[in-house]
Formats: sequence, structure tokens, C-alpha cells
Amino acid sequence: MSEMNATTQQENVLKRKSDDVGWEYGSLIDPSNLDKVKCKFCNHVSTGGIYRLKQHVAHVSNVVAKCKKSSQEAKDRCKKSLEEASKKRREKTIRELELRDSVNISRVGDEEVNVAGRSEPHKLGPLDKWTCPIDPKLTQAEALHQQKINKELWKKRTHEVQQYVARWMYNHAIPFNACDNDDFKLMCEAIGRFGPGFEPPSKHDLRETLLSQEHARVKSLLQERDAEKMKNGCSIMTDAWSDRKRRSIMNLCTNCADGSSFIKSKEMSAVSHTSEVIFQLVDEGIEEIGPEHVVQVVTDNASNNMGAKKILLEKRPNMFWSSCATHTINLMLQGIGNLPRFTKVLDKAKAFTIFVYGHTRTLDCMRHFSSGKEIIRPGVTRFASAYLTLESLLDKKDQLRKMVVDGRWDSLREVKSKNGKAATTTIMSMPFWKDVKLCLNVFEPLVKVLRLVDGDVKPSMGFVYGEIVKAKKEIKEVYGNVASRYKDVIDVVEKKMKDRLDSPLHLAAYLLNPYYSYADTNIFDDGTITEGFISCVETFYHGDDSKQDQAVNVELRKFQNREGSFAKKLARTCQNFEYNAASWWKLYGNEVPTLQRMAMRILSLTSGASACERNWSTFENIHTKKRNRLTTERLNDLSFFHTI
Repeated sequence: MSEMNATTQQENVLKRKSDDVGWEYGSLIDPSNLDKVKCKFCNHVSTGGIYRLKQHVAHVSNVVAKCKKSSQEAKDRCKKSLEEASKKRREKTIRELELRDSVNISRVGDEEVNVAGRSEPHKLGPLDKWTCPIDPKLTQAEALHQQKINKELWKKRTHEVQQYVARWMYNHAIPFNACDNDDFKLMCEAIGRFGPGFEPPSKHDLRETLLSQEHARVKSLLQERDAEKMKNGCSIMTDAWSDRKRRSIMNLCTNCADGSSFIKSKEMSAVSHTSEVIFQLVDEGIEEIGPEHVVQVVTDNASNNMGAKKILLEKRPNMFWSSCATHTINLMLQGIGNLPRFTKVLDKAKAFTIFVYGHTRTLDCMRHFSSGKEIIRPGVTRFASAYLTLESLLDKKDQLRKMVVDGRWDSLREVKSKNGKAATTTIMSMPFWKDVKLCLNVFEPLVKVLRLVDGDVKPSMGFVYGEIVKAKKEIKEVYGNVASRYKDVIDVVEKKMKDRLDSPLHLAAYLLNPYYSYADTNIFDDGTITEGFISCVETFYHGDDSKQDQAVNVELRKFQNREGSFAKKLARTCQNFEYNAASWWKLYGNEVPTLQRMAMRILSLTSGASACERNWSTFENIHTKKRNRLTTERLNDLSFFHTI
């Protein structure tokens, strides 16, 4: 056993922690020398790292010896990897050149330098760092020598400047990946083009003049998004949060088909978050954007938000107030997790994770056997993290089972404790792993829906109801469609869904999305769905009986029967889940203009308020312990920059 463990440990050391395909065909000879890699086919040693080994395996270079034993599959994979790497380098070079060209610095006059052998001064340009003024009287050998000296001097100068940049980053704890940011590269290029004597901005400039100018610039960049709001409408989202100074702040964001934007935040420490207060904040946001452009408001399911909903609908009866789908699906997952059959396995998984991460030596042992991979730990606020924890454990099942029978684990003092013995028993228990797999199979359909509604990849309103219907079907299949086995799980889903994700707006979006209604024509005959659609039309065209009649009694039938443009062969693009539902209606709904306008607006909506929650992360990055005196107004301006 010890010899096998020693061999495994040696292999782990000699194999790099990389997803590069080359490491499947090579390994390090010496862990301290990353340049020497041995081919697993012919034992040839490449001295140029994994890149040279891939050339060796793929037969793509005359610089290295070609492997005589590599398979065709290995050749193809290594060649593809080399081509992709080359393509990325080319794209990066083009991108950097485009960034440099986009910098525009006003010049007082052209910089000039006298060059030996020229009667007129030579203007410095971007290629001068690669060239040098060479006296034409020099011999070819002397000129080449001078060029080499010049190149080395340029390298030295570059290194000296980089040291100043590095010193500033180290002293102010700036993350290393900040140097990959385009804005950082643009800043360096702009300073370089300005030349000596550049005067950096003062604190006053940064927090006043430049801040307001940058705010105006970003706002101008969002004009296309504003145009989308005017064309297809938008959603308003709100959420509450407490910052580091314990100030209660309410956040207001907007979302359209082009993405989410931050509107403003308001400090609410002095008042209670009553329904009236929330309504007033939301109503101000609606007035700021324009009531004709706002289709719905999205919040979580708190009672004060539901109270604000009633007040808003009294004032604006043509608007919708929706529950956040992300929050609702998390409640579904939490409710299912609280069922006795799932609580047991979740508690065991949580106990094992807490035990491992509660002791440095058990954590080090786990990382050794998992090759440095971590177990995703369950979060406090999002129940979906429990799913990720189980998935992470199942992914490391074999490594964890090897770990708990190894002498290294058994020798740890902590393992001999009551919790340690329980942790070992959990990992060695086959029923535990069987239950983990069952939990994942039940949770997975809902987690897929959660990922859909939690992102800004595409408007999700037209898909959320249909995907939950699909998720319920998949959960039933997990239990072999035996009602007695799945009933309590489906009951939780339907209970949390009721009056939240089955509103008239959700039902109308489901019916108007041909991805579902054309695939299953029975949707048009479902009384619940058609009733919800009619209710939605009455709200959308509130007070306009003519348009209500046109949409429900005339145009819906044309859509249902696929008349006119709906019958075109190209209209079948709706069968693809990745298609854009609003764009589809724009192309094929011209013969039903009343229904088209409603469909385009509804199918461009989001179904969740996740953008508000993500904005709190932005606030946390901006409002740190070192910057805890920022005013709410300045915090608003700084947060606004992260909307593009």
C-alpha cells in the first residue's frame, strides 16, 4: 500500500496542474525544472517545455524531433492545441494594437531626435523602440553590434518602468489580474504617449471633476441600451442591503434585453422599509425612466414588497409586479432539502466538510489526495450551494475513499475523535453516495432553471414557466413516475410556485413563446394558461377594449394556426432553445401588430432581480474598510461604471 501511495505521489508531482492537452502525453523529469518534459510514447526529452513536446508529438516543426510512436489522435489533439494557442496570440496582439491606436493624446509639437548622418531631425514614432539611429559610416558588423546594444538598453528601460508599476501595485494591494484590464493598458499607453512631465490627477480631481466626466461618458455609452428600453420596454428591480457602516441602502436597477444597468441607491437608515417607502422609491425610478417604457417591477417575496405591489397597481394598473424567480427557485430547493429523506444526506455532507476544513492537517490531507482541488462549501444564503457541495463531493468520491483508508489520514489525531470517525464512516458508506446521487438527480432540473434566471445571457421571462414544467417532469422520471415517491417533492415546487411564477405575465409569456406553444399545441387549449393570457392582455392594454379584443379574439388565432408569416419555413428557428423570442416576433409578427407589440415587450423581460444582488458585490469592492467614508451619492457614481 505504501509503495503504491509513493508511486501515486510521485506521479502527482511530475504532472503539472494544468488542463493543457500536452500533459496527457508527457511528464516532468524534475519537478524543479519545468523545461524538461518526457514523451510518454517514445521517452524523448523535450527541453522547451510542454509547447515543444506538443510539436514533437504532432510533427509540426522542423526544430524538434518527430515522435515515431505517437497515435493519430494524439497528433490531431496536439496540433489543434498549438493552432488554438497561436490563434489566441494573434488575437491578443491585434487587440493590443487596437487598444494602442484608440488612445488619442493631444500633442503640443512632434517630438524629434537628431540622427547621425541626417541633415534633418527624425520624428519619433511607435517603431523607434525596435530600431536605432545608426551611423552610416559604421561597418556592417559595427552597425549590428550597435543595434544589439540599443535593444538591450530598451529592455532595461522597460524593466525599470515596470518596477515602478509593480511597486505601486504591491504597496496598495492591487490584484495582479488588474494588469489584464484594458483600461490599465490604455492608461499606460496614454502616459507613455504624453511623455515626461505628466502630472497625475489630484484627489479632488478624481472624486469631483473626473468622476462626473466619466459618469457622463459611461452614460453616453449606454444610449443603445436606453434605445432598447424605449423600443421593447424594461424591468425595474429593487433590493435592500446594509453596508460596512451599517447604513441601510436600497438599490434600484433596470434591465432590458441588452442587459442590466444601475439607476441609483438611496440610504434608508432613518426610515422603516414599509410598503409605502418601497413604493415611493420604485415610483421615482419609474418616473425617471418614463412610465411608458417600464413593463414590470421585480422584487423578492417579502411582505413589504407585496404591500408596495398593491399600491403601485392602484396607481399604474397597466404594469406588472413580479416575484423574483431566482429567490423563488432557491426557496424550492430549500423546501426540498428540508424533507427528511434529503436532510439526512445534506447534514452528513455538511458535517464532513466542516470537519475537514476545521483542521489544518485534515484539510492538507484532503488537498493532497484531491490534487489541490477544493470541496465547494455550503453557503448561508443560497441553498443552491448545497447542490454544488454534493456535486463537488461526488466528483471527488474515489479520491476521498482512498484518503480515508490511507495511513496518512488514519495517523491524524483529529480523525480519532468522534467527529473524525463519523467523517470516515460517511465517506465509506455506499448508501451515503447512493443518496448523494439521488439528491443531485432531484436538484439538478431546478438548478438548471436557476442558472437560466440568474444570468443576463438572454431574457428569461419567456422560458421560466416552461422550464419549471420541464423540471417537474424530469423529477418525476427520477422516481420512475411513481406518484407516491415524488408527491412531496412536487408539492414543494408547486407551493413555492403558486402566485409567484404562475402569474398572468408568466403564463402569457409561456403561451407567446413558440418554442413551447408550437411544440405542444395543447397549450392553447389549457384553460389556466389561456385565462392567464387574457388577464395579461387586460393589464397590458388596460382601458383599451379595442386592442384587447384584437389581441385575444383575432390575432391570437392567427398565431395559433400559424397563418401568414408564422407559416414560413424560416420561422422554425423557434425550435432552437438559444433563439431570441422577441426578435422572432419582430420578424414574423407584422401581420398581428397588437399581439406583436405585447409579445416583444413581454419576451424581452427578465424574471429575476439578481442584477440587484450582484450590484452589492460591486458595492463591497468599492466601499472597503479603507474607503468607508464614501457618500451614498459618490458610491452611486462609482457603481454606475460597472453597468457596461
